[in-house]
Amino acid sequence: MENLSNANGNWKRKAARFLISQNVSLFGTSLVQYAIMWYVTLYTGSGFMMTLSIIFGFLPTFFLSPFAGVWADRFDRKKLIIYADGGIALATAVMVVFFLMGYESVWLMFVISAIRAFGSSVQQPAVNAFIPQFTPEDQLMRVNGINGSIQSFMMLISPMVSGVLMTLAPIETIFMIDVVTAIFAILIIAPLKVEQAQKQIQQQGEKIDYFADLKQGIDYIRNHAYLKRFYVFIGVFHFLITPVAMLSPLQVTRNYGGVIWRLTAIEIAFSSGMLIGGLLISAWGGFKNRIHTMTLSTMTTGLLILVLGTQINFYVYLFIMFSAGITIPLFSTPSTVLLQENVDNVYLGRVFSVMSMIYSVTMPIGMLLFGPLADAIAIEWLLLVTGALVFIQGFFLIGSKVLVTAGEKRKEFPSEV
Repeated sequence: MENLSNANGNWKRKAARFLISQNVSLFGTSLVQYAIMWYVTLYTGSGFMMTLSIIFGFLPTFFLSPFAGVWADRFDRKKLIIYADGGIALATAVMVVFFLMGYESVWLMFVISAIRAFGSSVQQPAVNAFIPQFTPEDQLMRVNGINGSIQSFMMLISPMVSGVLMTLAPIETIFMIDVVTAIFAILIIAPLKVEQAQKQIQQQGEKIDYFADLKQGIDYIRNHAYLKRFYVFIGVFHFLITPVAMLSPLQVTRNYGGVIWRLTAIEIAFSSGMLIGGLLISAWGGFKNRIHTMTLSTMTTGLLILVLGTQINFYVYLFIMFSAGITIPLFSTPSTVLLQENVDNVYLGRVFSVMSMIYSVTMPIGMLLFGPLADAIAIEWLLLVTGALVFIQGFFLIGSKVLVTAGEKRKEFPSEV
């Protein structure tokens, strides 16, 4: 992978400014996400409505991500991040106006969630592709680990703040905080100067042929067997964790009572675990082989999901959610770094956009299956089955020679499986 960090001095200062900007924005975004999720959960109590919420919040990303990847490889990634943040803030401000005018409804939240998802689909590939432009390659795991820890801290405090605000103030207050944090984030990142990738410089002013660029990205993926295997694994994994990721608030509401503090508690427990996991992977760096670290996380996650599928005390439930949170950075950080280390910089946007597409489509598909099932059978049965399958999937990960080879940080991989 072409790394531009040597041409960008003071990389630590630039990384700090960038991480602060993105996590300030994340804080406001998280407040809104929790507010919408709890609003739908508490006012409907329906697995079907939760399914619709997930579809509106994820599916737009699937359709826009291919173009977002081209933009991330063609244009200034910093500007794309700024435009996306601004667009999300504008959509949120519009929702505030409608709510103040009395047009308060679940369906309005679904529509705004879809608009916000479009902005996120532009932002995420640009963010992941932007980090290697100012970060030395041997520091990518550290920077991504620190970023994960900060994100986890934001995810730790945001449900607490969102829960308090939903109790004491109208929901519009939460939406306005998101607008303010987005503006603040833009002001932080705007002065950041980072050299663009050479391909971006050469292509500025050229007419964009989206389908040609997409074909180049697809050909790049097809010619690298580890990417194909990686995407299949990611897709199956995220499909299987849909019940625990999306139906846990509904499970808690049904089994332990539908009160805000319990919903807040599970989010705090999970985010606290992610904070610890992020610090762990940042300090430890994982095993020498990225795939070995991901395998440990996968199997541990499967076992913890199995436990959540049993009848347990609420405080034991919180402890398991905390433990599950620890495993997430041990999976997400090495998987991101694996791509950042080995994919050519000029293709990073498109490669990460494909990963965004997988993220955006697998959980809605999962909810189309698991959401209605959650209204017909106990959620615990869904967790028992998916937990067992996630654990078994770990054996396929460690057993894939091409993925294990990729995890060794070699630069060339066989083009055929």
